[in-house]
Parts: sequence; C-alpha cells; structure tokens
Amino acid sequence: MTSQTGRSRTGSTLHDRLSALLHGPGPLDKRALLATLDAEVAARETRAYTAGWNDALAELRRR
Repeated sequence: MTSQTGRSRTGSTLHDRLSALLHGPGPLDKRALLATLDAEVAARETRAYTAGWNDALAELRRR
C-alpha cells in the first residue's frame, strides 16, 4: 500500500524508483522509459486509491 508520503510497502518512494529507472543498468529509449514510468505511476495511483477505499470502509465498519 502507499501512504500519503508516496512510500510503498517496500519502503521505496516514487523518487527512488524513478531514479533507479533513470540511472539503472541498461539504457532505455524514450518510449520505453515513458511507458515504464507511466506503468509505475499508474500502479502506485491504483494502490493509493485502493488503500483510501479500504481505510474508508474500515472507518465505516467501526461506526
């Protein structure tokens, strides 16, 4: 899950992941890099959205 600070369950921030992609082994062409970045951001947004709904549902159950 992702917290409001952008950390995932593994503890890496989006900045850490982007840095790893940019400076990691093997060059990526522009299209591959953008596709990878798009997929990473979309996955993190989905986890954050899901976590928000889970938090909201848990709060409703407590009431």
